[in-house]
Formats: sequence, C-alpha cells, structure tokens
Amino acid sequence: MKPRSLIPSLLAIIFLAAPAKAARIGEVIDTNFWEQTVRFLSFQDRAVVMALIGSLMIGLNCGLLGSYMVVRRLSMIGDTIGHAVLPGVCLGYLFAGTRAPLPIFIGAIISGVAASFLLSAIVSTTRIPKDAAMGIVLSSFFGFGIVLLTYIQRQPGGNKSGLDKFLFGQSAAFSMQDLILMGTVTFFVIATLWFLHKEMLCFSFDSAYASTIGVPTRLIHFLQMTCLSFAIVVGIQAVGVVLVSAMLITPAATAYLVRERLPQMLRISAILGMMAGAFGTYCSFLSTGLPTGPFIVVFATLIFIPTYLFAPRHGVLRKWWRNRSSRLRTARENTLKSIFHIFEKEGFVTEQVGVLELAHQRRQSEEEVQASIKELERSGFATQSGDQLVLTPEGYRRACEIVRNHRLWELYLVKNADIAADHVHDDAERIEHVLSHEIIHELEKELEFPDTDPHGKPIPGWEDLKRGTAVDVNPKPEGPGLINLYKEPFQEEDR
Repeated sequence: MKPRSLIPSLLAIIFLAAPAKAARIGEVIDTNFWEQTVRFLSFQDRAVVMALIGSLMIGLNCGLLGSYMVVRRLSMIGDTIGHAVLPGVCLGYLFAGTRAPLPIFIGAIISGVAASFLLSAIVSTTRIPKDAAMGIVLSSFFGFGIVLLTYIQRQPGGNKSGLDKFLFGQSAAFSMQDLILMGTVTFFVIATLWFLHKEMLCFSFDSAYASTIGVPTRLIHFLQMTCLSFAIVVGIQAVGVVLVSAMLITPAATAYLVRERLPQMLRISAILGMMAGAFGTYCSFLSTGLPTGPFIVVFATLIFIPTYLFAPRHGVLRKWWRNRSSRLRTARENTLKSIFHIFEKEGFVTEQVGVLELAHQRRQSEEEVQASIKELERSGFATQSGDQLVLTPEGYRRACEIVRNHRLWELYLVKNADIAADHVHDDAERIEHVLSHEIIHELEKELEFPDTDPHGKPIPGWEDLKRGTAVDVNPKPEGPGLINLYKEPFQEEDR
C-alpha cells in the first residue's frame, strides 16, 4: 500500500463524492436487507459516501500509527490521548462559538500534544510508572473535559452544540470540511511515516540504539505523538473518545500476531483498519439507529479473535499444539533413552525390554509406561508383544541420538564452561531435546570426536548401532559417529 498512489485516489473520491445527494445514514428508512445492501454498494447516498470515505481514512491512520504504538509497547497511550483531547474540543468550541472543524481540531491537537508531553514529563522526572502516569493524565484531562462539556450544555443553545457526539462518535455527521481535514491529516501522516520510515523503525524497536547512531529520538517521538494526536482527533468523530483506542490497538495487534516484520505489519494493520471502517459504515446503513463507531470496533474485534486463536505462529491454539507436540516428543525421547540405558546395563545382549523393567527404570507406574509405549508405537519407534518391547530401527537410532546429545553436551560443559562433572546432568537433560544436527556436528568437531563422557560412559557411535540386532547396518556410511546417520554426514577432512 504505497502512499503515493493512495493519496490521489482518496482525494479524488472525496471531491467526486460531493455532487451525490441522499439522506444521511441516520435518516434512511428501514427497508429490505438486500435492498439496503444494493443501495449501499451503489453509492447513491451522499451521506453514505462521505461516511465511508471518512471511516476509511480513520481506519488507515489508526492502523498505521497503532502499529508503532504496539511495537513500542505504548498501546494504552492512544486511550490516554483520546480522552485527553476532550478539553481541547470544548475549548475550541468556546473560542469559535460554533462546531467548525478547524478550531475544534486545533484545540484538540493542542490538548493531545500537551497530554503526551505531560506524560513524558511525569515519567522522566518522577518514580511513577508509565501506566500510572497514563492513568493520571487520562483521568485529569477527561475530567476537565467533562466539566467544560457540562458548562457548554448549560449555556443557551449548548444542547445543540453536538459536542456530545465526540464521546461516542457519529460518522453520519461528516461534512465536506471534515473530509478535507481528514484528507490533510492522512496525507501528513503517510508522508511523515514514508520519509522517516527508517528512523521510525529503528526508534520504535530500540530507542537507545537509535540515539547512539544519530537518530533524533526526541524529534521522532514528538512526530509520532503529533501524528497520533492528529489521527485520534479525526478518529473520535467516528468512534468517539471512548472507543478510539480500540481502533488504534485492535487492527495493529491483529497484524502483530500474523506478521513480525514491521513493513508487513503496517500494511496488514492499515487494511484491517479500513475494512473495519467500511464494515461499520455498512452496518450503520442497514437500519435506522445502528451506531457506526461501535460496529467499526466490533468488526475489528471479530477479526482479532480468530487471529488470536489460529494465527500460524502466535495463535493460542497453534502454541498449544506446539507445546503439546514438544511435551510428547520429550516424553518419547526420555522413554527411548531409558530403554537405551537398560540395553547398556545388560551389555546390549538383548533387543527386548520388559514393561516392568522399563517402569522401574523410569520410576513410573505400569499404566504410565504403557501410555508411553503406545506413543512410541504410534510414532513408529517400537512394537510391543505381550509384556516385551522391541525398538524399531528408527527407534533404536533415535535412542542412540538422544543419549549422544546428552553426553556430548555434558562433556562440552565440563571442558569449555569449566563446570564440575556432577553439575552438568540437569542442564543436559533439558538441552538434549533441542540440539540440532548442525550443533551436534560442531560439538563433535570442537571436542575432537570423543568416545566417552565426563563420567566415563561411552558416547554412542556407529559401533553401538551395529550392536543392535534390530538395526540394519548396511551399508556403513563414511566418517565418525552417529552424525553419519543425519542428512549431512561429516567429510573426512572434518576430523
């Protein structure tokens, strides 16, 4: 989504939409659902077109800026500034005497920027945590705004000021002046993020590093807060000060779960924000009295929920499945290791292990061991006949690999980390399950292809595999040790 192609399109839609004539969203007559849908998609109504364009620009701005706030772990600052602009809105109305967009916009911007500076000052000059400082700024500014709003409503004609719409939003009330102002803000936000993309990226992820390489961090922070204030001020007209933080956080949080690179996150967040804006406008058009702002937030939330559950990498269910698979794999490998230890104690004279013997070795009940055996059978690592267990060739190989990983790591810790031999077992128990083939390769070279671990026990190699009668040892690969069973065997020059 490039701003150079997006801005002309948005401005063209804004000005081409001016001649359209129809009732406002709140004034439409309830009709058939499909008739309303066709009417909405035909863009016959001027109020609908203006509300749609405004909601799209608000979603775009909130999606872009919200991504930076999520990355900087400042998600709730949008809520703080959103509530803090209310005094500026009221003061702008009192200064102009009307609900003209420009004075209200200027007042809201001043109020929002002042709130962000006050927040920074509280955090930098006191021991108050950032979340507590946000609460102080939010409540104080919003309370002052409510006082001003009450004062205005008690004045002659104050009930008709329409300022209460800033609390919960009313996109149906967008005027051409509002859209021009939104278009200007959108242009400024996109231009700022476009030309300062590298600086914004570096500052958002590591402000200390950005400062050391010459990035003007204070200026970047000021520009981010200014752009955020701009986006919030134009956004509260659609969703209100109560819900504007949801428009900043939800699309960005959804994109954060899907993509980890900021450029991709920005694009997805902007698209989701605009989709939410379009959906909210559509739902508001379907029937009289349906609010646009809450529907915008509801749609953004409906997108977030399945993403939260099913995201490929960070989804809850995906994480649960990975953790479950990891636990099962670890349990399988521990069982295989115990079987290898039984073979080792008996001098590798048998290829069978009794269930009770395995239970004693594992210090588990017979029922627990039977469950582990079933998991080995499902994985193709073993077969059971009566109360005897026989490893398959793949199972025996994996047993040797896991024992090899364990003993190589113990030896590495003793030789290279200067840790006592009686202190390395627990660490090896954890790390043996995650060592990759490449790391084992490097360990063997670093340790010069050792034969025994720190406790004098032999490290399984090719000769140990030959002892397993269940293992096909032909043809014998070249090179030392078990590593030859991996996909990338050592070359002779590695020795």
